[in-house]
Amino acid sequence: MGQSQTSKLIASEIQKLKKEKNAVVLAHYYEEGDIQDVADFVGDSYYLAQMGQKTTADIILLAGVVFMAESVKILNPKKTVIVPSLEAGCSLVDSAPADKYLAWRKKFPRGIAVTYINSSAEVKAISDVIITSSNAEKIVNSIPKDRPILFGPDENLGRYLSQKLGRQFELWPGTCEVHMLFNSKKLGELIQKNPDARVIAHPECTPDVLQYAQVIGSTSRLLEEVKNHPAKKFIVATEPGIFHQMKKARPDVEIIQAPQADGSCGCNNCPYMKQNTLEKVLRALQTVQPEITMTEQLRAKAQIPLDRMMAIANDQPVDWPSEFRP
Repeated sequence: MGQSQTSKLIASEIQKLKKEKNAVVLAHYYEEGDIQDVADFVGDSYYLAQMGQKTTADIILLAGVVFMAESVKILNPKKTVIVPSLEAGCSLVDSAPADKYLAWRKKFPRGIAVTYINSSAEVKAISDVIITSSNAEKIVNSIPKDRPILFGPDENLGRYLSQKLGRQFELWPGTCEVHMLFNSKKLGELIQKNPDARVIAHPECTPDVLQYAQVIGSTSRLLEEVKNHPAKKFIVATEPGIFHQMKKARPDVEIIQAPQADGSCGCNNCPYMKQNTLEKVLRALQTVQPEITMTEQLRAKAQIPLDRMMAIANDQPVDWPSEFRP
């Protein structure tokens, strides 16, 4: 379906405001297609952090979830960072309150705290390195073999990495509520009905779902698979916002949503991402609100593990602390 006339008018006004205010719009793959289409950059959380760090725009609007905008503010503190809605939270952020994460962290003073970017600024500030699903393997492989690894807040991603890389992890008990909805029994049945389909999945899914996947990876990796693999049918186990880019890249293929259990809502839309609308993007640019702010002390502490992530991803050496000192 094409955009409605109202959406086209709003999109046109957004483009006008971006030029007037020297603003850039970053959008996550899980946003609605009309938001992705007005964005200057569309990608996964790692890519958005990179683009947010590099931009010379005065205003950065991040259409995703709040922790992503926090990461951009941490990495590019002199810019004004805004979001369409402060209600765009994350179940993983909620699953890891900073005080409890700190208490867990203190139990393993020699451990390296590897924290998924889906976390609050406060949790990042008590971590040693941040990872995304795009760069996690490279970063874990850079950690000395004699150091214990603490991994949070997504235990499914941590379990997957631990098994794949042969490293023992201490796992924080958190999960993504969207990726937990996929049902392995129904997925098996769907595969039987579509034997020609290629199954691709995000590592936040449960192990019984991941066992069926030919490709497990970040949203950008899954998009790459659809772009480049000759298959004409894909079963996709992640949030369906990514389908917008998949269909733009490969209009010739059939994209099938991986199934959920009976009694569920029948969709895997992230309720937090969908708090953002095209109208809210426009309003945020008009008012330059809501703005992401934090104390300089918190920002500086949270920047250390994000800088380590960026350094390792760019093949630069890093120093690891000998032990945790809160």
